[in-house]
Amino acid sequence: MPRPCYMLAMEWSDSGVVLSARRHGESSSLVILFTELHGRHAGLVRGGQGRRARGLYQAGNVVTAVWRARLEEHLGTYRCELVRARVAGLLDDALRLSALSSACAVIEAALPERQPYPALYTGFFGLGEDIESAAGWGASYARFELALLAELGFGLDLSACAVTGEAEDLQYVSPRSGRAVSAAAGQRWREKLLPLPEFLWRADGGTPTADDLRAALHLTGWFLTAHVFSGASVPPARERFVERLTSSPP
Repeated sequence: MPRPCYMLAMEWSDSGVVLSARRHGESSSLVILFTELHGRHAGLVRGGQGRRARGLYQAGNVVTAVWRARLEEHLGTYRCELVRARVAGLLDDALRLSALSSACAVIEAALPERQPYPALYTGFFGLGEDIESAAGWGASYARFELALLAELGFGLDLSACAVTGEAEDLQYVSPRSGRAVSAAAGQRWREKLLPLPEFLWRADGGTPTADDLRAALHLTGWFLTAHVFSGASVPPARERFVERLTSSPP
């Protein structure tokens, strides 16, 4: 008599932030989340092209998710519930909405799939809260990209001058070493160094200006391009955010 065959399944539940949702077939969507315990993780949402689902799976929205697949290596399916519709509250502020979209695109492009980054998730989630509340979100965004670089092994050392060891009057960063350089020590090579805005290295650096934010994103963008994206193009959402920051500063 043949033995019965049982179909086992993999399943987990987690909280997360929507990074992207793309059409898959006639009515489904391929959804990518940044989850607290499972990292960047994709799944199929059946019926994801419906009107209600399209509103739910907007990049930046916070959800609870149940992922299910027959085998762990399979794509699997998502069933999600909306926790916070961050995007809806930003529709009247194109700059902050652009910042949220940029952060989601950078996370999706930079992180390996299915590897948890709990500290980075906490920072990313906090960035979303700052963008939503408009509380110092520009500085939070720049520090988020610094934290991302550090998590991936390309952290910048902004604690002291690489030449003198002094921890004051830091104005540059070496594009080779990622270490800070003081104004005096970097004078001879200032055209080859990257500008370092004060708010990134001084705890009481105050509120950054629009020029400070642009300099900070130029700095982090250089290292993201050189080390994280490895020759691939910078996510278009980040480029659009930088362009909007230039034309419509906060």
